[in-house]
Amino acid sequence: MRKIKFSLVYRDMWQSAGKYVPRVDQLTSIAPHIIDMGCFERVETNGGGFEQINLLFGENPNKALREWTKPFREAGLQCQMLDRSLNGIRMQPVPADVRKLMYKVKKAQGTDLVRIFCGMNDPRNIIDSIEYAKDAGMVAQAAVSITYSEVHTVEYFIKLADKLVTAGADEICLKDMAGIGRPVWLGRIVDGIKQKHPGIPVQYHSHSGPGFAMASILEVARAGADYIDTGMEPLSWGTGHVDILAVQEMLKDAGFDVPKVNMKAYMKVRSMNQEFMEDFLGYFITPSNRKMNSLLISSGLPGGMMGSLMSDLEKNLADINRWLEKNDKPILNEDKLLVKLFQEVEYIWPKVGYPPLVTPFSQYVKNLAVINVTQMLKGGNRWEIIPDNVWDMLTGKLGKLPGELAPEIRQMAEKESKEFFDGNPQELYPDKLDEFRREMDENGWDYGEDDEELFELAMHPEQYRKYRSGKAREEFEKELEKKKKEGGGLYMPKAQPEADTLDVSPSRMTIDVNGEKFRVNISYDQEDTEDTESGSMDSGSNRIEISSPLSGNFYLTKENSENPVKEGDVVGKGDILGYIEAMKTYNTVRSEEKIRIVKITKEDGAEVFEDDTLFLAESVNG
Repeated sequence: MRKIKFSLVYRDMWQSAGKYVPRVDQLTSIAPHIIDMGCFERVETNGGGFEQINLLFGENPNKALREWTKPFREAGLQCQMLDRSLNGIRMQPVPADVRKLMYKVKKAQGTDLVRIFCGMNDPRNIIDSIEYAKDAGMVAQAAVSITYSEVHTVEYFIKLADKLVTAGADEICLKDMAGIGRPVWLGRIVDGIKQKHPGIPVQYHSHSGPGFAMASILEVARAGADYIDTGMEPLSWGTGHVDILAVQEMLKDAGFDVPKVNMKAYMKVRSMNQEFMEDFLGYFITPSNRKMNSLLISSGLPGGMMGSLMSDLEKNLADINRWLEKNDKPILNEDKLLVKLFQEVEYIWPKVGYPPLVTPFSQYVKNLAVINVTQMLKGGNRWEIIPDNVWDMLTGKLGKLPGELAPEIRQMAEKESKEFFDGNPQELYPDKLDEFRREMDENGWDYGEDDEELFELAMHPEQYRKYRSGKAREEFEKELEKKKKEGGGLYMPKAQPEADTLDVSPSRMTIDVNGEKFRVNISYDQEDTEDTESGSMDSGSNRIEISSPLSGNFYLTKENSENPVKEGDVVGKGDILGYIEAMKTYNTVRSEEKIRIVKITKEDGAEVFEDDTLFLAESVNG
């Protein structure tokens, strides 16, 4: 009997379900019982999303990770992390010096194995990380991101795996992040890899959402896979992973040598996970994420993104329904919007070059689909807004797309004067550690053990600054209190607002005075008599109101190197005024002519809705 080993993808279990992960005290309390289950060789302890989420609720991820990995290492289990290659463990590209430091820090903190994937499947991005990981003493597992299209064939994945093993990968992972790999097709890929490299361990990772996962696990095991990723109740199935009990029984029946599961420990871990949800995590888990959905087969959206997707859709739905109600159109419910989104993803995916739908490109394609759907519902057209991050994907700045762009996308790129790039993406993102060292020194912050605090600032600048200032904890507590009051999550499902409860009172209108048009704000609070738009504006027709193109969070800058605009500044046509961060992508707000900034009406980081005024300005001649 051939032996199959199991890995518990604990980090991904939570990310696939909702927004947050357990606190460090919860993680350390459950670790001994996961060990007592006796069936796992590996546990996924950290990686993409884990540290940003720690910072978001005001917890130090370095302290959390050292304490969380310690019991596993002492018990002889491998700690595994997820790495997005060029993007490190965040959504945007990372300088090479920060990437190199990451592996040294993570190895020192107790992570043994790193799973490296590139959302483009661009081997250049993955091979750099293989080198950095091995230099730090880590096991470098290179992942091929599985998706199913006319360009993603069995031969395509076998050749990609061969290239990565030749470049030094210690192991290969089939990262079936959406669970849409067809079972027999996946078995052929594993068989092809094993024929070329029989000594290379192969690990299979799949989400269960579309329903293929159990059949896929059986096929890859028969083809030679060595490790299988699993989840466990109450966070298995649905957008998550198959449950260890079902996989263990299936493979045992198929004649494989699989470890036994200590059921007493299993039930203890299950119970503790339920307690964590009842404490606070369940408020951020949408009940629909616990369901399977065959529509995911065609849209190909990954399970790991569905938790954040459903959270985003709440805001999108409210924004769309606000507009629909004001324009006397029927409002949507969440299910109708979700179906429209799935259909739009399926339509645009080939047109944007078939990027595998995995972080960050799953978010980019999904966000583009949401924007398209929103614009079309409002009577507009597709492609009216394309975020900066999406343009970076389309023009090769993040890696080479597997397929060809549609002619209309290339025409838009030419119209927008977008330049295509075919070099190594890392060349576009120069070293920056020295800048962050200066910031640490100026603030009197200690670099931390093994430079881990320096790394945290360099990898997650905005979140780390909020953590250090205490603002992250404050914002999280407000968010949690709001969730508890409003209901929502697994325990108190939110009711969709009735049409007559939506706020449809006008907030702004245009008044024509003797042929001259004026935009004014309307307030129904009699005590609010401040003329927020007058400021030091000159009377006349040169007044300008610059509004948000979509809902999100408003930022004046997105990089340390940028200088924010200030009131009184004169800026030219095409100059950057700020950004709207929506669904983890940045949308640039530019000046359409030469102007003087009279007033910045929103605070940096403020939540804004589409058409909210961001700047008051006046035209500058010459």
